[in-house]
Amino acid sequence: QVQLVESGGGSVQAGGSLRLSCAASGNAADTYCMGWHRERGVVAAICRDGSTSYADSVQGRFTISKANAANTVYLEMDNLKPEDTAMYYCAAGWRVRPDSIYYPYWGQGTQVTVSS
Repeated sequence: QVQLVESGGGSVQAGGSLRLSCAASGNAADTYCMGWHRERGVVAAICRDGSTSYADSVQGRFTISKANAANTVYLEMDNLKPEDTAMYYCAAGWRVRPDSIYYPYWGQGTQVTVSS
C-alpha cells in the first residue's frame, strides 16, 4: 500500500551538495513519520506534527523537510564529506513510543558517493 521512491543521489566532491527526494504514496497514517537512513542508522526524520530529528554526525549539514500536499520528503545535504558516502534509504512509519519510530516501509535506496 505504501511505496517510496528515492531520487537525487549521485557523485560529488567533498564540500558539495545534493538534494535527495522521496516520493511517497499510500495511506497518510502509514507515512506519519518519514526518515532517511544509511548503513550506520537513522540520518534524519520528520513527522506530520512538524517534529524533526537528526543524527549527530549530520547535524548542521543536513536538513530534512516535507511537502505535505505531495507527501514528498527531501534531504538537503550540504558540505558533504567522504564519510557521508552510503546508500541512502527513505522509510515511512509511525511513532510507537514518544521517542521511537517504527519504519515498516522502505524504498529501494539511492547511492551517494563523496570523493576527496
